[in-house]
Amino acid sequence: MKALLAIALLAGTLAATAQPIKTPTTGLQNNQVKVISGALAGSVATSGIREFKGVPYAAPPVGPRRWQAPQPVQPWANVRPATQFGPRAMQLPLFGDMNFRSNGVSEDCLYLNVWTGAKSGQERRPVLVYFYGGGFVAGDGSEPRYDGEAMAKRGIVAVTVNYRLGVFGFMAHPELTQESPHHASGNYGLLDQAAALAWVKANIAAFGGDPQHVTIAGESAGSYSVSAQMASPLSKNLLAGAIGESGSLLGLQPLPTLAQAEQTGVAFGAAVGAPTLAALRALPAEQVLAATGKPDAPRFSPNVDGYFLPRSPTEIFSAGQQAHVPLLVGWNSQEMGYQMLLGPNPPTAENYQAAVQKLYGERAARALKLYPAATAEQSATDLASDRFIAYSTWKWADLQTQTGGRPVYRYLYARPRPALVPELGNATPGLAGGVIKGGAGAPAPPAKGAVHSAEIEYALGNLPTNKVFAWTPDDYKVSEQLQAYFANFIKTGNPNGPGLPAWPAAQQGPGGQLLRVDVNTRAEPDQTRARYLFLEQK
Repeated sequence: MKALLAIALLAGTLAATAQPIKTPTTGLQNNQVKVISGALAGSVATSGIREFKGVPYAAPPVGPRRWQAPQPVQPWANVRPATQFGPRAMQLPLFGDMNFRSNGVSEDCLYLNVWTGAKSGQERRPVLVYFYGGGFVAGDGSEPRYDGEAMAKRGIVAVTVNYRLGVFGFMAHPELTQESPHHASGNYGLLDQAAALAWVKANIAAFGGDPQHVTIAGESAGSYSVSAQMASPLSKNLLAGAIGESGSLLGLQPLPTLAQAEQTGVAFGAAVGAPTLAALRALPAEQVLAATGKPDAPRFSPNVDGYFLPRSPTEIFSAGQQAHVPLLVGWNSQEMGYQMLLGPNPPTAENYQAAVQKLYGERAARALKLYPAATAEQSATDLASDRFIAYSTWKWADLQTQTGGRPVYRYLYARPRPALVPELGNATPGLAGGVIKGGAGAPAPPAKGAVHSAEIEYALGNLPTNKVFAWTPDDYKVSEQLQAYFANFIKTGNPNGPGLPAWPAAQQGPGGQLLRVDVNTRAEPDQTRARYLFLEQK
């Protein structure tokens, strides 16, 4: 109860949540809903799914609210149009293949989007809240790969959430800590997500959703976010389930402490000629953002602030203090290329062995047993992928299996994307699901494995929104299966269902099975545990 009250205060909805949500029975039929802050007018897709875009869940974090926890939405009197995506969070164009439908870039970015097939506010459909990826420095809830229409057609109320990024979302500073009633700073992007979950709790019934049946999901930084929300006392009691696609905060490197994060903020302020918080807040947002793009600029990340994260996520999960909810979690077969280890060198056994020796020294012999040089290219790919993101995802799944008290379903996504459509000519596939055009030479060949982010459109039923790849019937088969698993899990906490290959829950310790997702999706023995136990040895 204390956590629920804290969340309500955080989102500024404590007073409002005590009041009933008055939703006319004909509201959704007229594409209008009444939420706590006022009435919204959405639109309807040709499929009959109703869409409400650019819905504010917190006040604009501008002026004195820059680097503050999200504040209450100011109520509005007239019916507010909800037919256009709100602005995306401040970000540089870091990923040339990201595809946005949002209305520009702005500090005023705390908006969410809802897709529902419900006919009235009296229905109680399961809810999916999806957090985008992008390394906590890019991304947006308007990206077509996250579109909620396909999930809504399966009886789920789907929500995507914008949250602050980079310096605006994660800068800590001693003066910010001092002014905070919780003596914490940084983690504003994660606090935004928690405020959005509080908004969903208070308002989603108006869209036909069940506020007691909310599953959160995300990929990459979005998956990190899911692990964070499960760990935080502010949000863990708002969840019925969780889905993590590639990544968690339980990584090989510990999160910075609040004191460490504060010093990063002080150094950044000095670098931009703003030694005080007042001076930092007085800078134009564009100037602050531009400074983060310089080669020597610091990277801002979540920190153990003592409030949103009372302890490190690994400690929280180890102690069983996280959300005790079912978890569906996994990663892809080629999260990172061998080039991460070998640079420009070809993946020969000799080059690979030299790289492993440099990384692990006296432990290199053990590493080479787990990642053999006889298959140098594959082993280098596996080791690079594990170090990049697979280990942290495994650790999350492993601890949740041990202490979470609810089933954990683990997958390995192995379906490579198909070739690019011929019309693109010379182009290179990008991490975000699109392409980066131009460059010399022939087009890059398709990946041998499933690269980072490749599963998103498959899992959410959004292959048709990506015009870059020449999708085949096999791709649509994989998508149908994976989306069905996700939808079943969101509805029941168990991904299994009629017509799907059986997906056994994970078990504690060695052995057990995971689901290998490909054209021939199947459960198979998990033989990777020894790799991750090796990686976490210091």
